[in-house]
Parts: sequence; C-alpha cells; structure tokens
Amino acid sequence: MTHQLVLASASPFRRMLLENAGIAFTWQAAEIDERALEAPLEAEGASPERVATVLAEAKAESVASALRKGQGVGEGTGPVVIGSDQTMSLGGRVFHKPASMKEAHDHLRALSGRTHQLNSAIALHQDGRTVWSHVSTARLTMRPFDDGFIARHLERVGEKALTSVGAYQLEGEGIQLFEAIDGDYFTILGLPILPLLAELRKLSVIDA
Repeated sequence: MTHQLVLASASPFRRMLLENAGIAFTWQAAEIDERALEAPLEAEGASPERVATVLAEAKAESVASALRKGQGVGEGTGPVVIGSDQTMSLGGRVFHKPASMKEAHDHLRALSGRTHQLNSAIALHQDGRTVWSHVSTARLTMRPFDDGFIARHLERVGEKALTSVGAYQLEGEGIQLFEAIDGDYFTILGLPILPLLAELRKLSVIDA
C-alpha cells in the first residue's frame, strides 16, 4: 500500500538527501520545545543517543498529530512521518546550537584537537505510534588551532556557524577544521539515509 511520506523537518540538507534519493515526500517543520524535552533527560543522565532519539520521536509525533487532525484516516493508512534529530557530545558535555558568534568561538575552542561524537536519530511515526527508530554515530577529530584561526574562520563563514550544533558545516569550509572522520557522511548531515531507506522498503512505503 502506498502511504504519504512526510519529513518532520525544515532542514534543507535532510530534504536534499531524500530528494537526491528519488523519494516522493512532503515536509513540515515540527513545533516542539527541544530544551524542555531535553532538561529532564539530562537531569536523569540520559545518553546523548537517547536524547536524540526522544527528540526525533517527538518531532515525528508532533507533525503526525497535526496532519491527522480531522482527517479520520483508518488504521495502517495514515501518513508515515520521518522525525530526525542530532546531538553532539564531547566526554560528558552535550553541545547545543550556539546562540551567538561568541558561543560559536567557545564551541570551536572546546573542540580543537579533540574527538567529538555526532549522534543522528531517526524515528518513523504512523497511526499514533512510533513504528521504528534508529541512531547512527560518527566520531570526528578536529585538528588543533588557536584563537586567531577560529576568529578568522568565523569571520569568513559568518552566521552560518550558528545553524549547526558544532558551529561548523562539514559540507562547506568547515571541512578545514578536521583531521580525521570516522562515520557515515549522511549521519554527519543528520539523516542516516541507508537504514531509513531499508526500513521504508520493509514498510512498503517505497518500492522494494
């Protein structure tokens, strides 16, 4: 059976990955309070992978609920909603998107010469429940650099640095910050597409 497929994200990179794969979908940004959901998880010591999964599920549920209001669709025929989220961690510290260029500078200073972890979660939601979730992890090592280099780098990239949790875009000039990467490129962009496509085929959402 063919289902409507909806991406619960406004991310141009996630949309690009699905479009490049030839997937027919629509998209709608999820409206959730991420910090409010994260706070109790962090208080109980939840892992960054768990936090990413909870946020991905919440985003999918939020959009699915909005889509289903008043539709009265039957069991097994509702839209399949893709929720996704990404957390970044270094040791015991979980990073959030920098709110200012100063915070972006502080992020990069903390990451310099060290290996951090990106945790990309996906959740599929249909008919009022999460039917599948997955987390992929990538480990990225930044080369050592000083405050002067950070300042010059941020001056060149500008406020793009505020759009990602690590204050860098690996697909752009941010690649110059790294000396080693261990992980899937799609995971780094925030949508581990190979396991996602495999599950969509199992659910008969896309052609097997």
